[in-house]
Amino acid sequence: MIAATTWLGIELLRPGDVLWGVLAALALAVLGVLGLALRRSGLARLVDPRQFARFVPGFDPGRARWRVVCAVAAALALGLALTGPVRGYTLRDVERRGLDLVVAIDTSRSMLVQDLSPSRLERAKREVKGLLDRLSGDRVALLAFAGDVRDVAPLTHDRRTLAAFVEGLDTNENLVGGTDVGAAIDRALALFDGATGAHEAIVLLTDGEDLAGGATQAAERAKERGIRLYIVGMGSSEGGKIPDGQGGFVRDEEGKEVVSALEADSLERLSKITGGDFLTTARAALPLEELWEKRLTKMETRELWAGKERIPHDRYQWLVAVAALFMGVETAVGDRRRRSGGTF
Repeated sequence: MIAATTWLGIELLRPGDVLWGVLAALALAVLGVLGLALRRSGLARLVDPRQFARFVPGFDPGRARWRVVCAVAAALALGLALTGPVRGYTLRDVERRGLDLVVAIDTSRSMLVQDLSPSRLERAKREVKGLLDRLSGDRVALLAFAGDVRDVAPLTHDRRTLAAFVEGLDTNENLVGGTDVGAAIDRALALFDGATGAHEAIVLLTDGEDLAGGATQAAERAKERGIRLYIVGMGSSEGGKIPDGQGGFVRDEEGKEVVSALEADSLERLSKITGGDFLTTARAALPLEELWEKRLTKMETRELWAGKERIPHDRYQWLVAVAALFMGVETAVGDRRRRSGGTF
């Protein structure tokens, strides 16, 4: 990613690599100074400094120091070239092949049950972010649902923003209690803009407690459009108590603590209506990644316009030219002054 800060209109693609270039130049400087000191010490042991002109004709310590300076400058320029300096850019239309996916995450209070660590909802969020990391040219929309359905993000290629939205999901934003899986499916269908479902799919993450009903009818509507429904069951068959947000647990009308368990059978039947599939955290360690690798990547893709891509103009050549100049000077200078007769 291009750095946010610029200097004289120049941006760095890899600003973190500046440190390595500076360290390499410093290391070369230290070695150069040490080499000069050892050379001077060696000459002093062999020749009296007052006899240098006689026994080491033309030797100039100043030239030796300049050679070290030029070598260090060349190393620094090459190190900076590796940071990817750019100046100016061209905008280019980008089209990619990919799928359209609508990811719907259950945010009902039962998703706070901790039969999955640290909770069903947090595990679902982690699964979705892992899926986003694997996408390339695909578009993803994000829904959150409980008794109501909320549009979190439309179909987009912006995976970083999607990941931030996923991280911010919680149960406090629900306007209506309960769980309406059917409404989530219908809203997902409304977000698709294709004429065929060959490149479209719905990914639903829920514990399966469909308190509103209507999910079967919604799945039939998805089947009519050729859109498959893939469901990831969040939770265990044993279930767990539902936190009430006040340090206790939700109780029923008789005062008993409510235990929420995964409704695996009903969710599996729902997915099969559309020709999709059902996975759970009990069957797969990373169900969404398995879903992507074994199911979604087998689907037909289509050309999707991804907007405009910023193509920066590389300017590393400038620094390479500077490094070459310093290396040329370092080679040409030499350690000895040229005699009047044209030889050293």
